[in-house]
Amino acid sequence: MQLSITSLNSGSNGNCYYIGNGREAILVDAGISCRETEKRMKRLGLSMSKVKAIFVSHEHSDHIKGIPVLAKKYQLPVYITPGTLQGCRLSFDGVSVQSFQAHEPMQIGKLSVTAFPKYHDAADPHSFVVDCQGIKIGVFTDIGAPCDQLISHFGQCHAAFLEANYDDELLDRGHYPYYLKKRIRGGKGHLSNRQALALFAAYKPSFMSHVLLSHLSKDNNCPNLVKKLFTTHSHGTEVVVASRFEETPVYNVVYAEGAPSKAIVRHGTQTSLFDLPV
Repeated sequence: MQLSITSLNSGSNGNCYYIGNGREAILVDAGISCRETEKRMKRLGLSMSKVKAIFVSHEHSDHIKGIPVLAKKYQLPVYITPGTLQGCRLSFDGVSVQSFQAHEPMQIGKLSVTAFPKYHDAADPHSFVVDCQGIKIGVFTDIGAPCDQLISHFGQCHAAFLEANYDDELLDRGHYPYYLKKRIRGGKGHLSNRQALALFAAYKPSFMSHVLLSHLSKDNNCPNLVKKLFTTHSHGTEVVVASRFEETPVYNVVYAEGAPSKAIVRHGTQTSLFDLPV
């Protein structure tokens, strides 16, 4: 058993995250076009036939604008809260809409998806944790401030998409108007590098194999800066910066045969062994 993850795109121009096993997969958000989603998945050797559902974190356009075409073409159910659906400015006519509630697991084949609320300036925003036979992947982006639930879930994840949106100094010196800077760091905007690093350094479990730093600002952050910052505190966790222009590689998390308290993480030809909680 394994879980495969990739960021198909991450940023204010569009967000889409893939999580799947050998038989089924889900997308969290679909903020790039159907054509671009197909192209990027094909380049990675991933098949849309395995995708069984789309889960929506909130209604901002960079998370939903690709959903109507993608969901209709592949007959994918869209899991979305009533509040988020009401806030959408897109038509979901012809799409199978499934509502969900926080803390109630949803089963997609062997994938169990649990949502929990987050701080963000949207109608009813949620983060997600995907569990498959004990391996947990978190999708934690578009968060104004860490909450107890985020801390708890992050500490259980074997890999996570974690927002590191802006660097405080770059934001201060940048050209954004005051009201926008206030919105970004106002508690319901985005996580800064400092906030994300504090969460990572204090609560990262020893068995976390990968952290995919996500939703970086084009103007107020620097991929090299944030990767160096997190790598200093990684302690064996591979730090990946998710791009706003292209897909990341696929990262696979696999349980080792005969070693139920271990997990093998493969990326390309590299293999490393991490302890899991017993």
